[in-house]
Amino acid sequence: MESLREFAKETKESLVKIEKENLISLAPYIDEENDFNNPPDEWREKYNLSLDGFSGFPFPEPSEEEKTKIIEKFLNGIEKLLNPESNWTFLKPFSLSLKYCVKCNTCAEACHVYIGSGKKEIYRPNFRSEILRRIYKRYFTPSGKLLKSFVGADIEATYTAIRRLLELAYRCTLCRRCVLYCPVGIDNGLIARELRKLFSQELGMAPVEVYKKGTRLHLKTGSSTGMGPTAFRDIIKFIEEEIHEKIGKKITIPVDKKGADILLLHNGGEYLAWPDHIAAFSILFDLAGINYTLSSETLGYDGVNYGAWYDDVELARVGLRHLQIAYDLGVKKLVIGECGHSHKVYTIIFDRILPASSPLWNIQRESCLPLMWEIVKSGRIKFDPMRNNFPVTMHDSCNIVRLMGIMNPQRQIIKALTPGTFREMNPNCSYNYCCGGGSGFAIIRSLNFPVWKNKVSIRLKTKQILETFDDVLDKNIPKLVVATCSNCKGAIRDMIHTYRLFDRFKINYSGLAELIVNAIATIPPFLNLEELPE
Repeated sequence: MESLREFAKETKESLVKIEKENLISLAPYIDEENDFNNPPDEWREKYNLSLDGFSGFPFPEPSEEEKTKIIEKFLNGIEKLLNPESNWTFLKPFSLSLKYCVKCNTCAEACHVYIGSGKKEIYRPNFRSEILRRIYKRYFTPSGKLLKSFVGADIEATYTAIRRLLELAYRCTLCRRCVLYCPVGIDNGLIARELRKLFSQELGMAPVEVYKKGTRLHLKTGSSTGMGPTAFRDIIKFIEEEIHEKIGKKITIPVDKKGADILLLHNGGEYLAWPDHIAAFSILFDLAGINYTLSSETLGYDGVNYGAWYDDVELARVGLRHLQIAYDLGVKKLVIGECGHSHKVYTIIFDRILPASSPLWNIQRESCLPLMWEIVKSGRIKFDPMRNNFPVTMHDSCNIVRLMGIMNPQRQIIKALTPGTFREMNPNCSYNYCCGGGSGFAIIRSLNFPVWKNKVSIRLKTKQILETFDDVLDKNIPKLVVATCSNCKGAIRDMIHTYRLFDRFKINYSGLAELIVNAIATIPPFLNLEELPE
């Protein structure tokens, strides 16, 4: 692509082509095969792959009449994004970021997608922002309406441009690492998120997995997994039986306990994908004497809130229900389990949404990580750090660390419960690279989007993990990557399967709770690093 103006060009041909030889190399650790398969010809006829040859939107191309309506709604959506009555939640940071970019491109070198892709221009964080900026200038400013390309308002709002911009909004994981490097604090991650909101709230366009199979299914059944209250209670019984079999002690997991100190809110996917994670929390809280409860109310057992990624209305619908459940149970606080985006939603975003006059405002909303550190250092439980005598590193969840500043409790825990075997990734803490699976990427499975995610988005994190374990890559040495976020674990699981990290190097993964419980001296070891989690 020779100029930004080509972005609006009406063609089915992809603007860029992603090929193995252009991607950042994983050598000397992995010698990859060139297994990029071209999409079937019928896909190019039926779907829009004109950005980069990939898509996560399995809907057919609209008619010419429908395209005209899409353009009208898109422009109307831009107007709403800049209207304080319709976008009071994020108007100020969005409008400032749209207005004051100095186009220095410093953000590019901070982006794991841009670097992983071999520095493709369309993946620069400020690329999509500049497209939106030029469209806005062309249609909403006097100079742009009159002089157009003479004043940089040279991107026309064609259907193709809009469709490519939809795809570009989902080539950013919203990790916002770029903001840390920007000399003037431009938030290109927020601009990508607001673009997603425009497409969802104005045009009804969002990935199936985050809307229809995400927030809609969550509100209907109680969980984005489709798990209803009866299934939840059955799973709790199963986990209790598993705990008894594993540690030789019967534990009753409290459900719907009125007046408990804490309502613990897990990511619903943990119950199905990683039930050992729920078991680990249950063991830890039971042995520590924590007065807590889970909820079997519809939505009360699944703390995900996919609206955080793409839609303010969906975000509010799900979040208000969670807080109402906590209020009805009479708990003192809502504690968020190991789920990154839920941390951000309930401890930060809801400060913008909830009016101070609401009784829900009085419910404290906290991370589980400081509480877990309090348990570990309290002396209530006897730990043996030698149980964790293997190389351990930790992936910093973007939402928890970069966007909230919680970076010490999890480190203190790992250092206390390992015999000097913890090693930091480089860079780490707020500057750590995104896992590549955030903002829905770990769950979007439509068309060939997973290929793009596995080959481009998670690529830099894969290399970072390999570099961290560089001196212990012998496959006879078990190694563990700890992640305090369910989506991050999903992305690390994809890295392990895509690049055969377990088979080649015996790299495994878990949540933080599992590592803690593995070190409890009074029960059998909890982790088995010789097998991958199911």
